[in-house]
Amino acid sequence: MRTRGLAAGLAVLLAWGMAGNTLAQGFFEGKPWTESEVPPPPPVDFTKLIAFNMAPGMALAYGVDPATVKISKSDSLVRYVMVATSPSGARNVMYEAIRCSTAEFKTYARYSSDGQWRPVEDPEWRSMLNNMQSKHALQFARAGACDAGTPVSSVAELVNKLKYFDQQHP
Repeated sequence: MRTRGLAAGLAVLLAWGMAGNTLAQGFFEGKPWTESEVPPPPPVDFTKLIAFNMAPGMALAYGVDPATVKISKSDSLVRYVMVATSPSGARNVMYEAIRCSTAEFKTYARYSSDGQWRPVEDPEWRSMLNNMQSKHALQFARAGACDAGTPVSSVAELVNKLKYFDQQHP
C-alpha cells in the first residue's frame, strides 16, 4: 500500500515536471504567462557590438548592440539583436528574446544581406538547454542577460556583466 502511494506521488511529480516551467510559473503567479506584443526589429549598429566569449574553438564571434536590448517588465523577456560573425566577416544577425524563468529563447527575425529583416515563420520558444549547434542564447543568458531566473534589471547592468564575464572567461 505504501509503495503504491509513493509511486502515485512520483507520477504526479513527474507529470508536473513534464508540464514545464510555463505551467508552474502561471500557477505561482496566479495567472498564465502571455507574451506581450513583439516590437519590430530595432536597427543595429555593427560598430557598437559588445562581444562575449563562447566555448573555446568556436569559429564564430558573438556580440550584441546594447542599443537593441529591451527588458520587458510586462512579460519578463530580454529582447535583443545577436550578431554572429565568421572569421571571413560574414554575419548572421538575429532578433531574439530570452525568457529567463524557463531557460527558453525565440528567434523572431533574421537580417538578410540586402539589409532587410525577414520574419521567422511561426517562431517558437526553444530550450536553451537542448543540444543545439549554437548555444549563443544560453551563453548570453549566463553572461548577463539573466540573473537567477529573472531578466537583468537594466541594460547598463547587462553591459557591465558582459564586460566582467569576458574578463572571467577569456
